Order: sequence, then C-alpha cells, then structure tokens
Amino acid sequence: MNQTTHPPRDDLRSEARLVRGALHRLRQDLIVDAFAFRPMLPLDDARMSVTWVPQRLRRYVRWAPHLALGGIAAFVFLVIVAQTAGGGPIESFIAVAYCFLTAAPIALTLFRPVGAFWISVGALLFAMLAGALAGAGHGWFEISLVAHLAVMALVVLRTRPRLALEMWLLTMAGTGVMTLLMPRAVSTIAPFAVVSVFVLVPAAAIRAWREERQHVVETRTATAEERSRRTLLEERALIARELHDVVAHHMSVIAIQAEAAPYRVKDTPPELATSFSTIRENAVAALTELRRILGVVRSEDPDAFADADPEAPQPTLASLDALLESVRSAGLEVEAVITGSARPLPQGVELSAYRIVQEALSNTLRHAPGAEARVEISYVLGGLGLRIVNGAPSRLAKPSPGAGHGVLGMRERVQMLGGEITADHTEDGGFEVAAFIPVPATPGAKGETAG
Repeated sequence: MNQTTHPPRDDLRSEARLVRGALHRLRQDLIVDAFAFRPMLPLDDARMSVTWVPQRLRRYVRWAPHLALGGIAAFVFLVIVAQTAGGGPIESFIAVAYCFLTAAPIALTLFRPVGAFWISVGALLFAMLAGALAGAGHGWFEISLVAHLAVMALVVLRTRPRLALEMWLLTMAGTGVMTLLMPRAVSTIAPFAVVSVFVLVPAAAIRAWREERQHVVETRTATAEERSRRTLLEERALIARELHDVVAHHMSVIAIQAEAAPYRVKDTPPELATSFSTIRENAVAALTELRRILGVVRSEDPDAFADADPEAPQPTLASLDALLESVRSAGLEVEAVITGSARPLPQGVELSAYRIVQEALSNTLRHAPGAEARVEISYVLGGLGLRIVNGAPSRLAKPSPGAGHGVLGMRERVQMLGGEITADHTEDGGFEVAAFIPVPATPGAKGETAG
C-alpha cells in the first residue's frame, strides 16, 4: 500500500520560507537605504512638560535631545583622545581616526541611524585589527564595545523594535568571526553579549510602547474626526427635516395663489394665465423634490423623535414659555429676558433660535446640575441676538447622553443662516452661548425700532 504524504518536505519548505522572510526583513532594515536621511524631529508640545521654562526659551528646549547626543559624542571623542594620546605621528593619526569612528555614530543616530550602526561596526572592526597588531590599541576594543552598545540602543529607540535582535545577531556573528584574529577578546565578548541583551530588550520595549501609544493617539484622533463628521451630517439631516415644513408651507402658498390668481382678474390675458399655470406647476414640482430629498436625509432611526407629532407645526419663539416650563419642571431654575420690540421673524430663524435655546438648556441640565440659567433674547435692527448662560454646577454631573449634538449643532444652525456664535466657559465655572442671527430687512419692518 503506497502512501503519498510528504510531511518532511512540507516542513522544510515552511522553514525555508521563514528563513527567506527573515533575511528579506533583515535586508530591508539594515541594508536597503542604510544611509538614508531620517532626521529626528524636535519635541512637540504634547511631549514637552516644561511649563516652568520661559516662553522664549521653549523653542530651544525642543532641540534638547539633539544637543544632548551631540554633547555626548563630543565628550566621548575628547575622553578617548585623552586616553589614546601619545606616540608618533602615525600612531596619533590612527588614534584620532579611531576616536572619530567611535564617537561619530552617537551623533549620527540623529540623522542616519542605520548608517550609524554600520560605522560603529567599522569602529569595532578597526579596534580589533589594531589589537591584533602586536598589542597596539590597548583597551580600544573594550571602549568600542561600550560605544557600539550605546549606538545600538539609540538606533532601536529611533527606528523599530525588531532591529534590536537583528543588530545583536549581526554583532555577535561578526565579533565571533573576528575573535579568530584576537582570541583573547573572547573573555570580553561573552559578558558583552549578556549585558547587551539587558540593554537592548528594554530599549525595544520602550520603542514598542511609544509606537503603540502613537497608534492609539492616531486611532483616537481618527475616531473623533469620524464621530464629529457623522454628528455634523446627522445634525444637517435634522435641520433639513425641520426646514422642510417651513419651505413646503411657502411653496404651497405660492401654488395656491398662482392657481387662484386668474379667477380674481376679469378677462385674464392668456399669457398671464399661462404664466400663473407655469408658476403653479413649478411650485408643485418643487414640493415633490422636497419630499424626495427629505426621504434621503431623514434619519433611519426615528426613536429620538418618537414623542413628536410629525404633523405638528415646527416650534418658534412663541413656544418659548412652554420650553421654559418644561425645563423648570425638570429642576432647572431659568430666567428669561426679552429686550427690544418683539416682531415676527422668518420661520427658519424662529426655528433655529428655538432649537439653540433648547439645546443650550438641555446641556445645562446634563452638565451643570443645580446651576441657574438665564436666557436673553434681543430683537435688534438687522437680526436676533441670543445669549444663554448658566452658573457653575452645585453637584457632580452624571453621564447622560442627550438627543442633540451640543455646540456642534448650534454652530451648524447659525452658520446656515449666516450668523455668528460663541460658546465657552465663564470665569465663575459656568458656560455661555452667545449667537447673532441676521434677519434681512423687510418693507413692513422699516418703521420698527429696538426698545
């Protein structure tokens, strides 16, 4: 009985793919564009907690990591020069070259981190070769190992966590081969292998934590933007639904008057009758399109409006007393002040003003329990002024999601009408919403004055 299973061959293929993948990542990380320019950006405001530093000096504090690494590199260079000074011109030149190869990668990690690693490997090789030449370069190899470990840690912090393992493996493999030239270095490499693990693992963990935190911040930012965009669209749909009744009323009046106009004039010219008929047809077509558009923007979840009668007229400022009584019954002490000569306003303005007051008082109930509120409505020439202000809460607010969308919805309504709105905390811990909605002058309002 023949069997055609080949598990060993499949295992070998899987292992070969893993090896090829690891070698490909190693090549991408450490070889491809190894000396590419990757500058470290200055610190941003979110990562700077230096409120004690004067404002004019904070722009220099942003470059503190760059100055620190540059200073460390210069310090290492001077220390190694002092220890290797002496000898003839050739020995001095070799010593200076060694000092530069050892200290320069520390500063180079600011701009070309992977390239800094390779230069540090070159310094390590240079030190081993010098030590292999009749005892020259005494102590250079140990200094190079310490500097190389610092460079690897900085490269990991600058790039990605997996480079810690890749650089460690390359360093161990390279030093293992180079010990053939200097066998006595084995006693130094073994402790270095252990110490480097205890340095690179925390560096990789810190880098991974920073990447995860950055990913969380980016996700939260994208979520907040998406939520704001969705809220804005929902509010626009609600406004369109509310204004549908206002526009539909006027279009219905136009259609009825256009239909009745020819019967009010004796011997109506055919051209005039045709014009009235065209006006009526256009008004009816506009009503049809309004209903179609309303069906598109209408919210699919009508639960938030389940208590409202769809046939009821949209509220206006004339319904303000009922709104105030409703919030008073909910426990909010509110005072209303009306200044100026009250006059009829366009229905869109009345509706938006009512909704702004309603949303501001709802926010007070949710976020400032126990506070007192004041509603000011000012009829002035050229528009309508609104101001809703509340004091500081007297007790802790409980989480309570509302049906509206707060300041975002108010701002959308005011901007739709070409007005302006401000909303901010007051000095006493309360909150104030102030809006102005322009109202175009009408012939019937020329004689009106503000009180």
